Amino acid sequence: MHILKSLVLSLLLAVNGLQAEELVCRYSMLADGPGETSSDRKYSPSKEIDIIHLMLDVTPDFKARSVSGSMTLRFKPIAKSLSELKLDGINLNVSKVDSSDSLQGWQATDKNVILTFAQPIPADKESTVTITYSVVPHQGLYFRTPEIGYKAEDMHIWSQGEPDEARHWFPCYDAPNEKFTSEITCHVPEGMVVLSNGRQISEEKEPSGLKAVRWRQEKPHVNYLISLCAGYFKKVEDKYKDVPLAFWTPASQVSQAALSFQDTKDIMGFFEQEIGIPYPWAKYYQVCVDDFGWGGMENTSITTLNDNTLHTAASENLRSSQGLVAHEMAHQWFGDLVTCKDWAHVWLNEGFATFYDALYEGHKHGPEAMTYGFYGSAKGIFSQLNDTNSIVRRRINTPEEMFDYLAYPKGSWVLRMLRAQLGEDLYRRCIKTYVQRHQYGNAVTEDLNSIIEELSGRSFDRFFDQWVYHAHHPELGVTYSWDESAKLAKLTVTQNQKLSENVLLFQFPLAVRFKCKSGTFDRTIDVKERAGDFYFALPDAPRTVRIDPEFVVLANISFNPPANLLNAQLEDSQDMLGRLIAVEQMSGKRESLDKLKKVLQNDSFYGVRMAAAQSIRAIQSDEALAALLDSTKQPDARVRRQVAGDIAGFYREAAFAGLQKLLPAEKNPDIGAVYIQGLGAYHKPEVQENLVHYLNSDSYKNHLADAAILAIRAQDESSYIQPLMDCLAKNEQKFTSRGFAAALDTLGWLGRNEEKKDAVREFLVNRVNHKKQAVQLAVINALGNLGDARAVAVLEKFSSLPKTSRERLNAEKSIALLRDAKKPSVELGSLRTEMLAVQKENRELRKEMDDLKKKFEALAGKTEKSKTKPNGPSMKNQVGG
Repeated sequence: MHILKSLVLSLLLAVNGLQAEELVCRYSMLADGPGETSSDRKYSPSKEIDIIHLMLDVTPDFKARSVSGSMTLRFKPIAKSLSELKLDGINLNVSKVDSSDSLQGWQATDKNVILTFAQPIPADKESTVTITYSVVPHQGLYFRTPEIGYKAEDMHIWSQGEPDEARHWFPCYDAPNEKFTSEITCHVPEGMVVLSNGRQISEEKEPSGLKAVRWRQEKPHVNYLISLCAGYFKKVEDKYKDVPLAFWTPASQVSQAALSFQDTKDIMGFFEQEIGIPYPWAKYYQVCVDDFGWGGMENTSITTLNDNTLHTAASENLRSSQGLVAHEMAHQWFGDLVTCKDWAHVWLNEGFATFYDALYEGHKHGPEAMTYGFYGSAKGIFSQLNDTNSIVRRRINTPEEMFDYLAYPKGSWVLRMLRAQLGEDLYRRCIKTYVQRHQYGNAVTEDLNSIIEELSGRSFDRFFDQWVYHAHHPELGVTYSWDESAKLAKLTVTQNQKLSENVLLFQFPLAVRFKCKSGTFDRTIDVKERAGDFYFALPDAPRTVRIDPEFVVLANISFNPPANLLNAQLEDSQDMLGRLIAVEQMSGKRESLDKLKKVLQNDSFYGVRMAAAQSIRAIQSDEALAALLDSTKQPDARVRRQVAGDIAGFYREAAFAGLQKLLPAEKNPDIGAVYIQGLGAYHKPEVQENLVHYLNSDSYKNHLADAAILAIRAQDESSYIQPLMDCLAKNEQKFTSRGFAAALDTLGWLGRNEEKKDAVREFLVNRVNHKKQAVQLAVINALGNLGDARAVAVLEKFSSLPKTSRERLNAEKSIALLRDAKKPSVELGSLRTEMLAVQKENRELRKEMDDLKKKFEALAGKTEKSKTKPNGPSMKNQVGG
């Protein structure tokens, strides 16, 4: 499965079974830690049966968003007789169960379907059960229909299995450690398309007016890879050798399909050659669906893709499906043909797919492009604040936790390091053997290690122990000096990572390259101690010193060479990565501005030019801004967008003028969006006019309006509330689900400081039952941000939903925000406390004053009495003298 970078990752970013009995002793990280019990660990479930074939016969009800039908399972008990068969199934309405062996009874709980046999089924006896059921699935099978805001001409459904969603729409054994063949028969209206794994066997009209389409997956695969897509799809198609290729989209979006599909045939050919094993399945289809929750899903022979991958030529090279297509196709070998035994080893799926995506990038665009990609992924890994988990680990709450940066980019980096240490040819032999031995089955990390050791004759136990079974990476500090008299270069290397039970001192080979007047000298050192000194005899002083010049070790290296070496590194046309590092080390340095501007305008690699723009922005001077404004004419759209963003990173009249001038001339909507967002910092009448214009403009998937909304949020002015509500009321169909959700969230944000919130509250409340979940969640959040306590009664309506539902969780957060807003602020609370303390002091002072007054009055009275003698004896006599 591929996570969108926005992180995806944020990037992406934004945004991942060990044979435990063998490895508990071998790898210390598997021993119980302090306060940890064996029940905290997650392992593969016992299979008990060998599933031979699974057959689904289903009819989706598009209006009711439900599915009904039957599941037939053919199986054999393993090793011992079977008295009870327990299958996964979430809230299935089971109406009937048939079995080839007599049943004592059956039950359907909220989590399982349990069959009890009258007599135990003997081991190895083939048996069949058929379960007839219906369900309104909340996961696993997703509907995109007019009733929930999608185009009628695009109506469709799609399934998602990984990691364990299949159980939400059919009864099954929902774990990755069992493989079987499968088939699906789906009944849909005429005119619809049905797509699934394997080959289409038949398509027949039925008396009911529906048609039955049957697909069969003839080679074994795992349950989470079962796929069903049905609806109004159109396609573009091709062929690679004898493998049919097709790219399907919702009917109205097919005009964008060719751009996303264009690399498919070349990627398949490259992977066959690189892996050494032919594409293993009957076909390869890719299906774009509306609002897919992930980047893509590698279902066997039929990948599901997010519709966000569709794009037009106007985006130039800013948008591409190449990486997504390559990642998901690599899974057809790594994840589908060979599948991790359990989720602890999911890096064998995701790390491999990420690595082979990178290999294709190098194949198509050259080794510099591949290295640049690994440089970016390494920086992402280094940026993780709590990097204390190992790639393979058992202590998790849910399988989803495993689908993170450790499985994807770090897993890919493990393979990059292995390839570097083994050499390309031996690495390919190892991987081919690994796939051949485990095809149509499962694997764990030790399976890969054992094959590498077998074919290389070398021990890789330490390699896997430190990089896979333990956490983190080396944090290296490197210093350099030159002894002219002895002609010796000296490097001191220290490992600065914080050591713990799960973070080790690393041992690994580290290459060093010295470029001297007399030639280039490559050396390798063995890093293994906390600190070490290394000496190198050279004929003359190095002009450049490069640590890990090919960038094949996942180590965060801090090395600041002298200025003369850094300047020479910047001029080295043969060393892209060296230039990139030099540019980054010059970031923010005014004295480097001329050099950086030259790089921005002339360097041969786009990534180095982008880094130069970032480093110029960090200088934050008028001269730096002028350098960026002089460098907007970039042939590569990626650099042009970076320069646009860095100009927007200044708050100056010259920057504002530049944005105003550049925006109308920019034809690329993605770069235009950057300029629009940049306007958000400037509170000028012409800015509001511009933003409202773009808010109501037409662009592909409403990209420009989305950018205007981000800028409006930054403006944070109430004057935008009415234009934004007008736009959303009129133009909802123009927005993507994500874009409309973001706009509603912005509306709630803008209204939070308004004294009268009625209009915004009503606008949001009218959409609180929106049928698109992303939009509904955004409305619930926006009501919390709005700060109007009158929304609490509406939000409380979600309290009856299941505790784990996102709607209820979001509503509870919003209610908490609204109730907290009614409480006195921390500052008012502090003032009240201080006031009460002062009042207490005043009361005490008043009491003391009253006491003093009484004493004074008593003394005064006593004095008066002493002036007039009493008739009785004197005081002296009274007291006994």
